[in-house]
Amino acid sequence: MLSKVLSAYVIGVDANLIEVEVDISSIGLPHFSVVGLPDTAVKESKDRIRPALKNIGFSFPLKKITVNLAPADIKKEGSAFDLPIAIGIIASEGLINQNELEGYMFIGELSLDGKLKPVRGVLPIAIEAKKRKLKGLLLPHENVLEAAIVKGLSVIGLKSLPETIEFLKGMKKIEPFKVNTDELMSQNSIYEEDFSDIKGQEHAKRALEVAATGSHNVLMIGPPGSGKTMLAKRFPTILPPMTFEEAIEATKIHSVAGLLTENTAILARRPVRMPHHTISDIALIGGGQIPKPGEVSLAHFGVLFLDELPEFKRNVLEVLRQPIENGYVTVSRAVASVTYPAQFVLLSAMNPCPCGYYSDQRHQCTCSPSIISKYRARISGPLLDRIDLHIDVPAVPFKELSKEYTGESSERIRERVIAAREIQLLRFKSEGIYANGQMKTRHIKKYCKLADDAQNLLNKAMESLGLSARAYSRILKVSRTIADMDKKDKIESHHVAEAIQYRSQDRML
Repeated sequence: MLSKVLSAYVIGVDANLIEVEVDISSIGLPHFSVVGLPDTAVKESKDRIRPALKNIGFSFPLKKITVNLAPADIKKEGSAFDLPIAIGIIASEGLINQNELEGYMFIGELSLDGKLKPVRGVLPIAIEAKKRKLKGLLLPHENVLEAAIVKGLSVIGLKSLPETIEFLKGMKKIEPFKVNTDELMSQNSIYEEDFSDIKGQEHAKRALEVAATGSHNVLMIGPPGSGKTMLAKRFPTILPPMTFEEAIEATKIHSVAGLLTENTAILARRPVRMPHHTISDIALIGGGQIPKPGEVSLAHFGVLFLDELPEFKRNVLEVLRQPIENGYVTVSRAVASVTYPAQFVLLSAMNPCPCGYYSDQRHQCTCSPSIISKYRARISGPLLDRIDLHIDVPAVPFKELSKEYTGESSERIRERVIAAREIQLLRFKSEGIYANGQMKTRHIKKYCKLADDAQNLLNKAMESLGLSARAYSRILKVSRTIADMDKKDKIESHHVAEAIQYRSQDRML
């Protein structure tokens, strides 16, 4: 007898519908086979399903069992097909009617005693189930909170295979899980850090406010202990709050990567990723034999912080150029070619020299000019050109540290950032972008109109500093952001002057 059960498989950050077809025949020797390009984890499902069915009191059929995962030309991986395959076997034996399965999608891993274990990638699957207008999604109870944030979908959380059978046959009524998404967003959007914790560094704070307003990339240069990491950790607190749509898209990536906990249904705070400098290029950009999202995608709509930037391998840094420029990453492998979103603000930090004390008034630098030059050359010119703001973060004098004065709070700075960002949202509402940092050449020509004195100042800076064409466009973008913060339609000379001073690394090279 043939049965059909709906399930889903995640490719990239989106889910595709999979039809699990189970045929049980008395003709031929007893055999259990899974076809349809299954990976090892899917093939091993039969070794989990057989004892699970036996341990719940089901007499496993000693017949020829063929399971087909359609469409058969897509590679399937993971343990989420355990539940639909088990339900298909039970239905093929006539214990569940096929019409009782209609309109339901099933995902879940089985333990040997018939309990259901959580799986990853639930949110994209829930979105696909809603798009297909299915009656409901049946999944492990531990995943129910994550799936329930998809509005308009009936989500049924189950603890075991017997409970699933009882629900399908109408023997047990289980209400769809409901969640208040507004409450979840407000509960998870509280930050522990605050900009008021930082004493001094007013120039760096101003630069980070500009970066947050226009979604610009930043490089901080300063000696050890000057507060670069402290500034980076508090940077997300001044970014505009996540919209629900942004939170859903960012959560999808973390769901696929298996990084969501049982109590975290949605990312209400902008993600912050801080990889160590020993990271590989694949871990940073994404990929692997079966493609998985990397750090740049996990930082989508958030912040990627690279501390000790010159310590990263050269090939690792160079792979950043595409996502910084395009906002996405395309990973091509033999099994699939997938595209991951990667719109993030790059925050990076470095010492001015290997010993860290070049230009520090309190410590003597022990590095020779050639060593300093070689150290800075670890960061390529093309990558530096893609970083909008280069800012100096000097050591804070003890007199500043001992003061009881506290700076502006993150909430107050964020209010100004939101006000200036609203100007950009209105400007770009029909352009497909949301911030000045994302402007392409056509946008720069259209929206970055300079006053005459501002144009003359920029021309002189280009000649004297020997800036590249990409650095020129970056200065224009930052100038546009500073003008928005001043609520000016036209970019004036003092806006350009401030943007130029944020190219300090160009002057060092």
